[in-house]
Amino acid sequence: MRPTYAEINLKNLLFNYTQIRNKTKTKIIAVVKADSYGHGMVECVKALSSHISPPEYYAVALLEEALELRKANVTDKQILCFAPIDIDEIEKYVDNNIIATINDTSQLIKLKKIDFKGRLIVHLKLDSGMGRVGVKPLEIVSFIKKLRENKNIIVDGVYTHFATSDERDKTFAYQQLDNFNKMITKIKEAGINPSLIHAANSGAIIDIPEAYFDAVRPGIALYGYYPSNETSMSIKLKPVMSLISKITSIKKINKGESVSYGRLFIADEDTTVVTVPIGYADGYNRNLTNKAIGFLNKEVVKQVGRVTMDRILFEIKNKSIKLDSKIILMGNIGEMKFDANDWSNILNTIPYEITCNISKRVPRVYKK
Repeated sequence: MRPTYAEINLKNLLFNYTQIRNKTKTKIIAVVKADSYGHGMVECVKALSSHISPPEYYAVALLEEALELRKANVTDKQILCFAPIDIDEIEKYVDNNIIATINDTSQLIKLKKIDFKGRLIVHLKLDSGMGRVGVKPLEIVSFIKKLRENKNIIVDGVYTHFATSDERDKTFAYQQLDNFNKMITKIKEAGINPSLIHAANSGAIIDIPEAYFDAVRPGIALYGYYPSNETSMSIKLKPVMSLISKITSIKKINKGESVSYGRLFIADEDTTVVTVPIGYADGYNRNLTNKAIGFLNKEVVKQVGRVTMDRILFEIKNKSIKLDSKIILMGNIGEMKFDANDWSNILNTIPYEITCNISKRVPRVYKK
């Protein structure tokens, strides 16, 4: 196996899930889209399904992801697809018992014209203020009218998505919550009674209990990260992914010599650098150049020189190191940590992007 790998700690995944279950005491729609945020969808779903109180639903972004779960014998769980339904794919939804998202009146008009066997189970996506996709408050009456004309549609759920639940100022999130509640009232007044109403993403799970409804949708929190630095830490979370590699070469560098492209590191004294077989093609971002650290034999070492496609370097000074020594590139050792949150702080992004960007050429190794 390649010396660089991502270790996925399934015990930590189950720990985070239990924390969320205990806090919300609702049904859980576990969000496993984007290959479980880079952690490996099928293995994560298997682990979650082994829990004494497993998720009632799984949620994915794409129909292809839902079909992948069905092919992996995830047959006893409801799977919700967030992507607006493609009318041409309707039979795949029906045949594989996948819940479709309806978020537009035009979809209902098209569905009414199609003769398909069976019934289509759907969740309705309402735009309470995200401004991306979904039925807006002023459209809800006309939308309901068209919905009632479709006899082959079973409304299993209704949901919305928060734009600012992970921000310190929750004013807009509560405005969205109010909009959503008003739309739900109109839906129920029309005689439509969905079995599942859901709104709370990870930020709302942590900080907005009023948004729990019948179910919550944990995403990044499942994988051990708070959605931003502005949420509270009302539940304890443990990162699930570590990135690990080995030292493949050791080289003496004299004072004044440089390493890697662009000569961005020039030794100010005689020193030693080591090479590690990972680079930006693996998701080790080029902008980590001269800013990252690693843990080598329980000591901190600094990454030096331009991050390249397949290789990075660390300065170890006068430490005694052997080839094939293990180095932790993302993760923790004891109380020391350098995880996806630390990466994202350096790169001005979010942990979601960090874990999702660890590429497929990095093997996932599952620790149970």
